[in-house]
Amino acid sequence: MKIVLVCAAGMSTSLVVQRMKKEAADRQLDVEVIAIPMEEFEEQIQDASVVLVGPQVRFRLAEFEKKAKDYGVPVAVIDPRDYGMVNGAKILDTALSLIGQR
Repeated sequence: MKIVLVCAAGMSTSLVVQRMKKEAADRQLDVEVIAIPMEEFEEQIQDASVVLVGPQVRFRLAEFEKKAKDYGVPVAVIDPRDYGMVNGAKILDTALSLIGQR
């Protein structure tokens, strides 16, 4: 499973990615989590299981959803509170729920 986090420059979510990877490892889940700048969205979407959009770029949600629909990939905005608190567990739960896993 590949979780793609989209943010403004691909850097601001690095701490979120680290926390999500740790949480996935603690749960013994085989999950790849990456952060990308929004300019790389089209390059990464075909391999993604789910896309989570950083709150700072949620204004592009409709565009991302439209492009992801062609690949059957769910897209959602990361809850701003979870993002701000770098709550890797809750953000991972969000991603898993979007693809029907828990």
